[in-house]
Amino acid sequence: MKNGHRLIFLAFLLLILPNLVFAQDEVPLPGISIQVTPTQRPRDLVATLEILLVLTVLTLAPSILILFTSFTRIIIVFSFVRNALGTRQVPPNQVLIGLALILTFFIMQPTWNEINQNAIQPYVDGKITYQEFFDRTMKSVRKFMIAELITHHNEDNVFVLANALKQSVESIDKAPDSILVSAFVLGEIEIGFKMGILLYIPFIVIDMVVASILLSLGMIMIPPVLVSLPFKVLIFVLANGWESVIVSLVKSFAR
Repeated sequence: MKNGHRLIFLAFLLLILPNLVFAQDEVPLPGISIQVTPTQRPRDLVATLEILLVLTVLTLAPSILILFTSFTRIIIVFSFVRNALGTRQVPPNQVLIGLALILTFFIMQPTWNEINQNAIQPYVDGKITYQEFFDRTMKSVRKFMIAELITHHNEDNVFVLANALKQSVESIDKAPDSILVSAFVLGEIEIGFKMGILLYIPFIVIDMVVASILLSLGMIMIPPVLVSLPFKVLIFVLANGWESVIVSLVKSFAR
């Protein structure tokens, strides 16, 4: 046993002896420091803030563009349809968003053509300034938003928001861009919810009928949603539900 302990002790020494004899210094790590130094040129700070502002605008650009278009109403209605069917993530979000974007480009095509003809092309040719380009673009977008507000009788949103901000607006055409965009988005959400409720009612009726049948048969332990799901999908497919929803959405916009 003593010989065994000696062998273990010698093996331990052989392992640690090279580290003790040939000990090296620790590898130095690079130092990292952050320092803010005052500048004598205010223009440097202004340029930095401009870069941060541009990056912020580019990050929020998709969300900002969505507010001016028909995307809001379309995606709300699609979400209601999927929830009413009870299919959870079918169709997936990517499919619904892609279809909503395609319909948005289709519905907004007259507005895009007008912007391209009256603003983009003259600006590219150097005939107008950047300010005129922005004004003409907003004029075309405002025309679309005002037409939607008037068609669906949501003009009151403009005056309600103006009163909340303590601003006087004589007519919807003279409303500031901030108030008009906010009123347009509120109107789109309201229209989307109205269409979603109308789509929800038939599916609720199917759920109630299936629940009543299961209760009368004494099948209390079976979830009614599990049984009604195939019937809802079957009826929706046989009735060309997606085609009807898309056609109704396209026709709901003032074109």
